[in-house]
Amino acid sequence: MFFEDLPLSPEIIKAIKEIGFEQMTEIQEKSIPTILDGKDVIGRSNTGTGKTAAFGIPAVEIIDKISENVQVLILCPTRELASQACDEIKKFSRYKRNVHPVAVYGGVNIDRQIVQLKHNANIVIGTPGRIIDHIKRRTIKLHNLKMIVLDEADEMLQMGFREDIEKILSNIPENRQTVLFSATMPQEILAITKEYQHSPILIKTISKSNTVEAIEQLYYHVPHSKKLDALILLLKYHDYNSSMIFCNTKKMVDELTDLLVARGFKAVGIHGDMKQNQRTSVMNSFKSGRTSILVATDVAARGIDINGVDAVFNYDLPQDNEYYVHRIGRTGRAGRSGVAHTLVVNKMQVGELNSIARNTKSEIKESELPDRKHFICERMNNFLESYDKTFGGKIVSEVQELYEHLKRNGKNSDDIALSLLNKFFSKEIDDIPTVTVIRSQNNNHSSGKYDKIRSKNNSRQRQGEKLSEISINLGRKQRIEPNYILGALVDATGISGKSFGKINIHDNFTVVEVPTNKTEHIINAMRNGKIKGNKVTVTKREKKNRDHFDKNKSYNENPKRSHRKNIDRRNRKSG
Repeated sequence: MFFEDLPLSPEIIKAIKEIGFEQMTEIQEKSIPTILDGKDVIGRSNTGTGKTAAFGIPAVEIIDKISENVQVLILCPTRELASQACDEIKKFSRYKRNVHPVAVYGGVNIDRQIVQLKHNANIVIGTPGRIIDHIKRRTIKLHNLKMIVLDEADEMLQMGFREDIEKILSNIPENRQTVLFSATMPQEILAITKEYQHSPILIKTISKSNTVEAIEQLYYHVPHSKKLDALILLLKYHDYNSSMIFCNTKKMVDELTDLLVARGFKAVGIHGDMKQNQRTSVMNSFKSGRTSILVATDVAARGIDINGVDAVFNYDLPQDNEYYVHRIGRTGRAGRSGVAHTLVVNKMQVGELNSIARNTKSEIKESELPDRKHFICERMNNFLESYDKTFGGKIVSEVQELYEHLKRNGKNSDDIALSLLNKFFSKEIDDIPTVTVIRSQNNNHSSGKYDKIRSKNNSRQRQGEKLSEISINLGRKQRIEPNYILGALVDATGISGKSFGKINIHDNFTVVEVPTNKTEHIINAMRNGKIKGNKVTVTKREKKNRDHFDKNKSYNENPKRSHRKNIDRRNRKSG
């Protein structure tokens, strides 16, 4: 269906054509006529499906130039989303002289917003907290309100805006139109629709399989200690023009951004604790291409409208299915292909990712990280190709003089060439990390708890290799898992993971089988190290000092129960 088929004014049709919109998306096709009819609407749709136009075009169309004050109020969860929605509505209303959209949100001077509101603002787009500030100051008057829109309603509730939303809904005319858009429908949303909407029309356009079908989805099972190296390897290998990396916490966004910048990447981070001028600067830098990597939290990213992202990286596994869909939906837009990379560090996360795949009807394939040697060969081949194209070009006279000077001072051509090539490539090659992917035995794990990991050549299979044991002062209570231990050992010692034997995790310590002839080296290499942020103490275990651990007994047997069994045995013997 085309926009010309709708009962829209010529001014709006003209603006829509200039923007480049032709055929409507599903959410637009179903929502715009219903909203124009004056009905309350509940819209379920994902990010990137054209929701802003779905409510923005009707909002512009219903403005009455005779009426004063605010006629349409649009609530958004973040400053970025409010600002971008306002920009879109300005485009739709370009030829409507009587329409004056204004965005209001926290983090900026309120006085400037007050001045803008006084200039006949009749569509206000803002965050709940700042809207309430203006209502209290009487700089926003809602007694003539025709329509209120709750955009990304589930996100606003998750961010703690429910009280503010209900306060606003309770103080506007009862005969207004209420439009709500949400990706999910939790109980809190249903409670709001029941209390504040009148016979709403449900418009459901979510099709998760369609949302992700154009996106290649890959995951990599790596040791926790190699997570950053795996990300760096993928970024270097693919060399995307633009990519987004998602983390679950603001702290991780800051830390990861700093680490990437230190490794030479053009990266910027964005999260909710940043001031508005910082956020604006970050987004301008990313959108203009000055920086190619944006590291973000889910909440910050919900308010970002960016087209043309080549790839998405889930550095942290998303906390629910919807977040996964929203994240990867940043790539593969507007009919383009895209790719999503996810890093997982243990069997539990593999199981969680498989659950996400089932619920979103996605195919998330386990993949290998680029091989370091293959990676280097590709770089060399690229150099040879570019060299062949430029061979025989004009030599700058100063360069010729330098070359002759070096030859006069005893340097031959081979030495000069080798030295320059080494300078050209050495740092890049040194910066390429080596990461071993942990191949899953079964891609459909449903549970992830496990306490032991064995190398392919474990202690029973080693032919004549003598093993000793070391004790590490971390265990279950510190949420330590075998991958953390093995990854830390390989990192610190340079010894292959296959060289280690059984890893037995107890409540407060872990026992690892290690090659006897390398025990001292391992202890020294692990000194002052950390595993999962915890300081590590490693000691050699002598046979006589080992704890009471029966290899034939259940590892998780209740000690009190075992004690009772021993008493019963003694009583039976004495009887």
